Amino acid sequence: MNFDRLRFVAERAEVGEEREALLAVTIPEERGSFKRFCELIGNLPAFGGSKSPRNVTEFNYRISDVKVAHVFVGLTTSGKGESAKIAAHFTKHGFKALDLTHDELAKEHLRHMVGGPSALAHDERLLRFVFPERPGALMKFLSSMRPNWNISLFHYRNQGADYGRILVGLQVPRSDQSAFNKFLSTLGYPHVDETDNPAYQLFLQR
Repeated sequence: MNFDRLRFVAERAEVGEEREALLAVTIPEERGSFKRFCELIGNLPAFGGSKSPRNVTEFNYRISDVKVAHVFVGLTTSGKGESAKIAAHFTKHGFKALDLTHDELAKEHLRHMVGGPSALAHDERLLRFVFPERPGALMKFLSSMRPNWNISLFHYRNQGADYGRILVGLQVPRSDQSAFNKFLSTLGYPHVDETDNPAYQLFLQR
């Protein structure tokens, strides 16, 4: 038993005991949709009477279509059958959702394969961030962005630490580079610009 095996056991236990819901959610590919979806997650009802806070365990997205975005999202749950209720709640509020909690293909493979090169990801900057694992950290990030900056890639997986490692692709016009640098400075989250990383250019750029 090593740390990799422990993580595998923990992940399978979460899903197997239905303490984690996995969903594919479709949202409009337009500015503000990602923020509205995150706000909806933050206001999910407590199905089954649970009062415990609901945390995002995973978030994977890559821009691929001009009209819609497909997001792979994981959420903590408090009981069996809750994933279907969450999916129905998202659909009711305009975000069509597919419950993948019991889908072996999604759990074993697809969750690691979201992404790839995109012809739509022009003017993209790629950055690794360290977010504090506390409520409001992501909303602070989204609220501080300029409205004309678009998120083209987002990857997050909860590692159980007191901080989260986030990979974000942002489409920033060249004329906004000075404002973007100020945004990063004001935000105050540790970050590394990976735009020139050869692995990124090989696997994610077109």
